[in-house]
Order: sequence, then C-alpha cells, then structure tokens
Amino acid sequence: MPGAPGSAAGALPEWAHERLEAFGRHLAAERGLSPHTVRAYLGDVSALLKHAGQNGVGDLAALDIGAIRAWLAAQHADGKERSTLARRAAAARAFTAFAHSRGWLDSDPGPLLGTPRIGRHLPNVLAQDQMTAVLDAPGAGETAQDPSAAAIACRDTAIMELLYATGIRVSEMCGLDLGDLDEERRMVRVMGKGRRERVVPVGVPAARATAQWRDAGRPRLVTSRSGAALFLGAQGGRLGPRTARRVVHVRIAAAGAVPDTGPHGLRHTAATHLLEGGADLRSVQEILGHASLSSTQIYTHVSVERLLSAYRQAHPRA
Repeated sequence: MPGAPGSAAGALPEWAHERLEAFGRHLAAERGLSPHTVRAYLGDVSALLKHAGQNGVGDLAALDIGAIRAWLAAQHADGKERSTLARRAAAARAFTAFAHSRGWLDSDPGPLLGTPRIGRHLPNVLAQDQMTAVLDAPGAGETAQDPSAAAIACRDTAIMELLYATGIRVSEMCGLDLGDLDEERRMVRVMGKGRRERVVPVGVPAARATAQWRDAGRPRLVTSRSGAALFLGAQGGRLGPRTARRVVHVRIAAAGAVPDTGPHGLRHTAATHLLEGGADLRSVQEILGHASLSSTQIYTHVSVERLLSAYRQAHPRA
C-alpha cells in the first residue's frame, strides 16, 4: 500500500498482501467504516506488517504481542503523538481480532495491548454571537449575475446553516440524498458511522436554506452525474468533504473577526450551544450520533469552562 497513511519504509511482506486486502474489505463492507477510516487503518496495519517482516516475522501466524509492542515502541521513539499511537494500537487490535476470527492467528494478541492515555482537549467552539455573525455574513456570489455562481452561493448558505443546525459530520452531509430532507417535519435522515441511521431535527432557517438550494440552486448545477445527491459540486457531481471544508473556512473568513474553524468545529459549536440552551446529554448524544455517551460528555466540560471564564471576567471577587 505505497503512500498509505502511517506506512513505514520498506516493502510489505509477500504473505501480507492478501490478508491486508481482506481486512480492507471487512472494514468497508462488514463494519461499514468510512473510506477515510479504512485508509487510515490499512495504512497503520501496513506499517505494522512491514515492521514485523523486517524484524524476523516470517508469516502472519508468527505475529505476536511482542512484535506489535516493538512496532509501537519504534513509533514512540520517532516522536509520534499519543493520539497517533492510540489510533495505531486500535488498528492493530482490529486487525488481530479479524485475523484470529479467520483462523490466521491461533490466539488474538490484541487484548494484551495497552492503549496510550490521551489528554482530553476541549473542542474549539464559536460563541453564539460569532456563529450569528458567520451565518449573517453575505457569501461571495449571492448577488452574482452568473446563474452558476449564484447557485453555488445558495448551496454554501445551506451548507453552513445545516452543519450548525444539526451538528452532523461533513461526510454525513455530503452523503445526503434528496429524499433525506423532510421539510414538513423539519428532520433530516443521516447515515452515520458503522452504517447507523438516525433522524436529526433541523431548525427553521436551515430547513428553509436547504429547501431553497434544493428547489432553486441545485437545478442550475444538476447533470447526468448528479443522481440523487442533495449537495452538488460545481461540475454537477456529489459534493465532496474537501470542498465542503473549504466552503466553511471561506464563509467564516467573510465574517471578519471570528476564529477560523472547519466543519468539525461547527459540530462542536452546535453541541455546546445545545447544552448551553438546556438540552440533556442523551438528546445531544442522539443528535450527534455518538455510539457512547462518554464521547458526548466532553461538551459538558466545554460549557463549564465557558461558564468559569465568564465568571472570572465578570465577577469583582473572582
């Protein structure tokens, strides 16, 4: 897998090719992971198998906990961050569990592998007035005479409104089809990680902006390549996450003195504002599509930090 994320120098051992390809199919088809996650896991496992082959592991059956720990130790010595090491350990565990289930390993060494502790960082969020400034800032092309430029500006407004209103992931937004928006009930059907489907409420401005794009902007860009995709790129194909990220950065820059962030920052912002507005943690978990409540709990820390910051600035005896 040359050029894959996390790859190490050297060639992949001959015995590893078919096993790695089978693992990739398992991640995509059976576990339903996103293409980005599949690439990351394959890159990490490719690096592990290269390192193992270079250090005397002659076939997959000989891959043991010692070989995996040696690989992670080498990564640590190279200065890799704890978050990177944790992801690579997770990839190794996923692979050894899969290999054991296929009978390629007599026992699974993965459970013996510890996970590096990761410091929990508070997500970067925009304040409510900053988010209002972003959504109120006029986008380039809104008054353009060119129908395509005006359509793209209409699309970009819908993107910003929808990401903030729902907190959905950028990949989830790009995967939306025309039938996924229920304008009457103001709900959107989202296919999340692991092919888990959920229904997310949509606020009035976001539902209105999305419907405006669907009915007036999208027809100007639609081509034979469009299919049922709700959001389209300039050439008529389904909008990609990279373009959506660029839209977010450009729209935030247009708002002036607002800290830059991307779609994931809007997701953090939406979750934080929900909690600050009184939403309970379980509801936010459902909206965000978190499999575990612990993933959502970090937003309670964000709200507390913001409360403490406001208190320290405002109270005379803080």
